[in-house]
Amino acid sequence: MATASPKPARQLVMVFDLNKCLGCQSCSIACKTLWTDAPGMEAMWWNIVNTMPGEGTPRDVFSHGGGYRDGQPVPGVFPPLAQFGEAWDFDHEATFGSNGKAAFHPLQHDGTSPEWGPNWDEDMGGGVYPHSYFFYLQQICANCSKPACLEACPRTALYRREEDGIILIDEERCHGYRFCAEACPYKRIYFNSNRAIAQKCISCYPRLEAGVAPACVRQCPGRVRHVDYMENKEGHAYKLVHKWKVALPLRPDFGTEPNVFYVPPLAPYAFNEAGEFDETRSRIPEGYLEQMFGPGVEQALATIQAEREKSARGEPSELMDILIARDWNDLLGPFTENPADLDRQPRKG
Repeated sequence: MATASPKPARQLVMVFDLNKCLGCQSCSIACKTLWTDAPGMEAMWWNIVNTMPGEGTPRDVFSHGGGYRDGQPVPGVFPPLAQFGEAWDFDHEATFGSNGKAAFHPLQHDGTSPEWGPNWDEDMGGGVYPHSYFFYLQQICANCSKPACLEACPRTALYRREEDGIILIDEERCHGYRFCAEACPYKRIYFNSNRAIAQKCISCYPRLEAGVAPACVRQCPGRVRHVDYMENKEGHAYKLVHKWKVALPLRPDFGTEPNVFYVPPLAPYAFNEAGEFDETRSRIPEGYLEQMFGPGVEQALATIQAEREKSARGEPSELMDILIARDWNDLLGPFTENPADLDRQPRKG
């Protein structure tokens, strides 16, 4: 095991509000078109939005091991490509050709029909009617404070940036052993078989260095994503995580201390036997939410509900103002530069 890198000078964090996600995948497409359009990256989705409860991406995403338990590394496996879902082919000629046949269905590269892929179980969710429910879960690299991926690499190819805590892969050092991918409990590391190296979300650090927010943040139409440094005590992220305590880590039982946090989802009330709303029970089981977001989820939801009611009465609520984000620039923290404006600036030299 490699020794973990020192604590960074400041830590980049994101908060995702699960109550506002549309499931539109604008974030995923923004990331895909910017970072993963090269050969060997066809099946990579550094940003992905899945329906929960669901099996996720890769399939059965949280069951492949990795992370820590009681401070000790948990053995993990790297799922095969079929569980991530390869980039499919389509018979465009048959569909749009002169024969008029409708044949627009996906095929794997060997010509067989796929059995799994990203977002395969979209909008299926859980529960039995009339208690059905689901929510959308966004995942990127969480730049964990205790990154199992970094510690698992025998080549020290993974490192944490001192200035912002972003974890990157040195592709010159990587030999494609995939120990990092096995160690990540969120399975946010991919393998490029063309180049025999591991690759992952880089938090759009070239954009950050130019003062521009990550592509997934700027392209989100639902104003779901907040980005900032945790050290900014006046920022959205700090207030949501530490002041209001309504933004929680995903699967904290994995022990990696992720730096992406989630505002847990509210849900309609469950029905009682008379077919009326039971205001004592949410449709999403408490046990499931606690498994996903830890023991603080009940209090977080209670705080959100109380502040919503306060706002409905016409009383001021800092928490509601933050979550509503009436000016979308407030979501961007210090990264408010418009990339289009940067393109118009005169080049030096």
